[in-house]
Amino acid sequence: MIRFIISRVVRAALTIFFVMTFSFIVLRLSGDPALIIMSPDAPPEAIIAFRKAWGLDDPIWLQYFHYFGAVLQGELGRSMRDGRSALVIVGERIPATLLLMVPALMLKVGIGIPAGVYAALHRNSRIDRLVMSFAVFGFTVPSFVLALVLVLVFSVGLGWLPTSGADSWRHAILPVITLGIGGAAVLARFTRSAMLEILGQPYIRTASAKGLKWSAVVRGHALPNAAIPTITVLGFMVGSLLAGAVVVESVFAWPGVGRLLVVCVSNRDLSVVQVILLLVASTMVCANFLVDLAYGLFDPRIRQAPRGAGQ
Repeated sequence: MIRFIISRVVRAALTIFFVMTFSFIVLRLSGDPALIIMSPDAPPEAIIAFRKAWGLDDPIWLQYFHYFGAVLQGELGRSMRDGRSALVIVGERIPATLLLMVPALMLKVGIGIPAGVYAALHRNSRIDRLVMSFAVFGFTVPSFVLALVLVLVFSVGLGWLPTSGADSWRHAILPVITLGIGGAAVLARFTRSAMLEILGQPYIRTASAKGLKWSAVVRGHALPNAAIPTITVLGFMVGSLLAGAVVVESVFAWPGVGRLLVVCVSNRDLSVVQVILLLVASTMVCANFLVDLAYGLFDPRIRQAPRGAGQ
């Protein structure tokens, strides 16, 4: 188990390192921030001074050397716009993003998993066809299209909910629904497929032949085994929630990390963009690590694998 954890930690550290390096190189090769941040009427001397102040006139390898050394000391850079710490700027937006991510995740799990299980237990019924239609709809419709449809129906047409902003809990309803619907549809589809595969296994028929109630067979045998692929999908969703919030927060003008990323990319505020990319990568890595640990809880064979491999 210790070897398993160490290998996952090393892999996570390497992943974050590669994301940090890749984002640093790509952002600096994509254009000169001085030409965007400075006024178009700024004299050449001012632009040269700006580049020198932020080290942009150094070779890219030297810029990365200084940046990596600062990261090791806990300094992730400062905004080229106002000089504040990039980490502080991103941290101010995290609570707003969590106000969308947590309810959206609860909506995905609360709708997707029960709907998938119920559809699998009532295969080829009307409910099953309805769930699969919902899954296809949620899987194929882009989030920005769904967001615009919700705005047209509930804000413009019915006038029930505000279109943008974050002044009250009512402003969060449409963004949460937009983030949650697609994930719930995907979870329902994968949960149904996993349950159908498990329900067709010989040990399910054996458990039923022994006289166990069907509800006990489902709870004791089908659900735990079907949880493995479902957890994989759910872990990916948790890790990608932050990245998925970019489009939704932009459509609804929600003051979270996703909208901040769009603004900083257009403004060429490199340090803030790098911090957000590291946050997304760290979220994905942590989600995958928790998924690996959850595998062992639902499948004892996975817990025993490291011991057997070492013998």
